[in-house]
Amino acid sequence: MPRPLKVGVQLPEVEYEPRWTELAQMARIAEDIGLDSVWVGDHYLYGHPDGTRGPWEAWTQLAAIAAVTSRVEIGPLVASTSFHEPGVLAKMAMTVEEISGGRLILGLGAGWSETEYRAFGFPFDHRVSRFEEAFTIIRTLLREGAIDFEGRYYTLRDCELLPRGPRPGGPPLLVGSSGPRMLRITLPHVDAWNAWYTTYGNRPEGIAEQRELVDAACAGVGREPTRVERTVAAFVELPGAEGLRVFDRHSAPAIRGAPEEIAAVLRGLAVEGIAHAQLVIDPVTPAGVEALAPVLEALDRG
Repeated sequence: MPRPLKVGVQLPEVEYEPRWTELAQMARIAEDIGLDSVWVGDHYLYGHPDGTRGPWEAWTQLAAIAAVTSRVEIGPLVASTSFHEPGVLAKMAMTVEEISGGRLILGLGAGWSETEYRAFGFPFDHRVSRFEEAFTIIRTLLREGAIDFEGRYYTLRDCELLPRGPRPGGPPLLVGSSGPRMLRITLPHVDAWNAWYTTYGNRPEGIAEQRELVDAACAGVGREPTRVERTVAAFVELPGAEGLRVFDRHSAPAIRGAPEEIAAVLRGLAVEGIAHAQLVIDPVTPAGVEALAPVLEALDRG
């Protein structure tokens, strides 16, 4: 019986300070137990009551994960277009696409945390307008290979993206936003849309409202809704949960229970039209990833 939806896992950011050896181990376990994808957050700093915390840089991780795995899809959930010049971000994405042998899913967003923008010197004003120009540049370079562009925020002259990666049109594009303007900008072009688990209450019954929102936005830009894959992050507590999701873990109830119960919730997401779920797990450790194995077995049994 085919799996009703793809299932991936997000690696730790600032729940603790993971070393690369541990991150690599988690990626390999994910592949070994049959997960479909591995994801990393794209952030530089988080404010926290116990003091500022910072994760490892996302694109460096993705290149390394691509090199130590061979099957799972990989991607940023999601990459902020503010953190790199858009032509450079397209170049980085195409390089990871090559290293992975065509396994990258390029999640993109406008960013949201003013703390890291201020700390690293990125402009926080007009983020959606800046995103719109960056998105145009990135998708054009990835899909067509060249662009000559002059906007308010970015200018590229005779820019070419060479060499090309293993897929002619580059990696699929995913947008991580439900904002009306962001949807108008991206839905004519992206392959997939993603919602964080707090957006839909971390339960299948919360999907309908988000699905209707995206369907209406597709209609507004002349895009057939079925052409845009629906994906969501889902927060799952597993045996040994340590309360490490310190930022938004209390704003939506965790999915928990026996493997069959967790699998039933994932099947419920699939019934609501979700094609790919990225699991945010507690504990977010090698043992936590390993604990997903019986969930996948239950899911695959139907």
